[in-house]
Amino acid sequence: MSNLVNKLIQINDLGLKDYKETWEFQEDLFQGILQLKSTNKKETLRLETPNYFLFVEHPHVYTLGKSGHIENLLISEEKLKALNATFYKINRGGDITYHGPGQIVGYPILDLENFFTDIHKYLRFLEEMIILTLAEYGLKAERSKGETGVWLDVGTPFARKICAMGVRASRWVTMHGFAFNVNTDLGYFDYMIPCGIKDKAVTSLNVELGKAEIPLQEVKEKLLKHFLKLFQAEVMLKAEV
Repeated sequence: MSNLVNKLIQINDLGLKDYKETWEFQEDLFQGILQLKSTNKKETLRLETPNYFLFVEHPHVYTLGKSGHIENLLISEEKLKALNATFYKINRGGDITYHGPGQIVGYPILDLENFFTDIHKYLRFLEEMIILTLAEYGLKAERSKGETGVWLDVGTPFARKICAMGVRASRWVTMHGFAFNVNTDLGYFDYMIPCGIKDKAVTSLNVELGKAEIPLQEVKEKLLKHFLKLFQAEVMLKAEV
């Protein structure tokens, strides 16, 4: 007996929130969906599983994925403190990345059995959401073969990454997600080898548009519009946490 399909998504904008607190919040939502799926299976129930999409900005933090290499963080613990930054080794895929103010981080916590059971398609849809959003700003963004995320000027000496991605999935439930540089201080990327890739630069939306700042809310609305269309989903509730 299959579960009822639920294509409603609860949108939570967490504002500026500590990385560890947000990670724990994600884990609670993630484990809640897994527990419900286990109950459905054990008791042959057909209860709907919920879906969430968290928007957040983090204070300066470096995170290292489970397949990453600590050598890609180029600074000492003392220098981290001087930069007012923190570091966490976490349970997503991918290598090292940076989060900070002015960067839109998105954490879709979905039961993919409500949509499609294909993790590669899931990642491609997240990339497409960013590509379509950038197109609205007149930028031609692309995928780079073999490298998850979204790039500009792929295949040229000027290739640069504008959005990093790293996810975790268990029994078709997802967590973690994407980090889209909008008004990000790119200087913080100098202290790491982004995603372990040595020969490519990083960029941000405001740099590409030659503007001091792009309204984050405006960008979030565009991202959400494309996300909902790609996943054929609807917003259940907008909540402030």
